[in-house]
Amino acid sequence: MADVKEKNGPLALLAGAALFVVFEVVTYYVLKFATSGMGMADQMQPENTIVSNWVKAVVFLLLYLAIVVVAVLVLSNRLPRRYRGQIMGWFYVSLVLAFVLLWPLFNP
Repeated sequence: MADVKEKNGPLALLAGAALFVVFEVVTYYVLKFATSGMGMADQMQPENTIVSNWVKAVVFLLLYLAIVVVAVLVLSNRLPRRYRGQIMGWFYVSLVLAFVLLWPLFNP
C-alpha cells in the first residue's frame, strides 16, 4: 500500500500555480524595495560604468535564490506527501524566472 502513488488533480495544480504567482510577485516587490538604493537609473553618461547595476543584479539574484531555497526547504517539510511532487517543478520555473525578473527590475 505504501507504493501507491497519489496523483495531483487539476485543482491542486491550479492552487499551486496561484500560490506560486503570489509568492513570486511578493518576492519581486520585496527584493525590488531592498535593492532600490543600488544601481543607476540613467546609464547613458559620458563616463558610463556598469559596476553599480552589476552589483544590484548580483544582490537581487543571490537574495532571490536564498528566498526560493528556504521556501523549498520549508514547503518540503510542511506539505502533505501527495503535494510534494509539485515543489521541484515550481523550483525549476523559479530558477528561470529569476533571470526574467531582472528585465523589469532595470526597466521601470
